[in-house]
Amino acid sequence: MGIFSRKGPSGFSPSSTAEEVTEGIDGTGLTAIVTGASSGIGAETSRVLALRGVHVVMAIRNMDAGAKVKEAILEEISNAKIDVMELDLSLLASVRKFAADYNSSGLPLNILINNAGVGASPFKLSQDSIELLFATNHLGHFLLTNLLLETMKSTSRESNIEGRIVNVSSLLHPYGYREGIRFNKINDESGYNRYYNYAQSKLANILHANELTRRLKEEGVEITANSLHPGAIGTNITRHDSFLQCIFSVLGIFFSKTIQQGAATTCFAALHPQVKGVGGVYFSDCNIAKPSSKAKDADLATRLWDFSLSLTDAKQ
Repeated sequence: MGIFSRKGPSGFSPSSTAEEVTEGIDGTGLTAIVTGASSGIGAETSRVLALRGVHVVMAIRNMDAGAKVKEAILEEISNAKIDVMELDLSLLASVRKFAADYNSSGLPLNILINNAGVGASPFKLSQDSIELLFATNHLGHFLLTNLLLETMKSTSRESNIEGRIVNVSSLLHPYGYREGIRFNKINDESGYNRYYNYAQSKLANILHANELTRRLKEEGVEITANSLHPGAIGTNITRHDSFLQCIFSVLGIFFSKTIQQGAATTCFAALHPQVKGVGGVYFSDCNIAKPSSKAKDADLATRLWDFSLSLTDAKQ
C-alpha cells in the first residue's frame, strides 16, 4: 500500500474521494452555500453535497459557467436542489448584495463553504483598492461569513443542528512573509511577491477560522469553523502562473489529486459525523493535520480579525 492510499485515524486517505467520504450520509434538509462553485473543487463539492440531499446554493462570479454546472448536476441527479447566485468576492459591494439577497430569501443556512480563490497572480488592486489576493481569498470571505452569521445562528437554533463553516486554505500557508500577515504593507507593490502573497492569504483563511471558533464558543453558539488543505490539484487556480501549470503537467500524474479526491476533505469537514463539535482545526486528507506555528498564533488571529473588520467597515 502506497503513501497515497495510507489511511489516517479518520479511516480515509489522500486517495479517498468526496463520494467515498460522504457515503451513507443523508444531508436532506440541510442548506449549503459553496463559493467558487463553477469549476474544480467547488463544482465537485456542490455535486456531491447535492448527491447527499443537501440544498446547494452555488455562489459564483461567472453565471454562465454556473448555469452549465447546475445543468450537469441536474442531468446526473434529477432531484438535486441547486440554486445559482452571483458573487464576486473581490468586490465588497457584491458580497454585501449577495448576503442581503440571501438573508432576505428566507432560506436557512447550515453550511458555509468558503472555497473560492485566486492563485499566485501578478500584483493588482481590487476595485476597493485592496491587493487582489488578500481581497478575494480572505477579505471577501471574512465579510461574507460575518454577514451570513445571524442566519446561520438562527438556523442552528431553530433546527437544533450544528452549523459548519469551512475555509479552504492550502499547504502553502507557511511559505509567506516572515511576519505572517503584512498589516502595514497589504497594498505594497514594491515588496510584492505573488507566491508569498498567496501564502499570506491562505494563512489568513486558517487564522480566520480559528478566531471565529473562539468567538462562537464564547457565545455558546452551535456553529463550528475549520480550515483545510484540499491537496495539490491542477485546477483553474493556476491559470495566472505558467510555472505552476508546467509543474502540474509534468509531475501531476504522480503527485497531484484528482478533483474528486481534492473535494473530499471539504465534504468531510462539511458533512461527516466525525467532525461534529470540532472547531478551530486544520484538516488535510480528511484527517486532522498540523498547521504552521503562525497559523496557531491566537494574537495574530485576533489582530487579523480587527484589521479585516476595519477594512470592511471602511468600505461601506
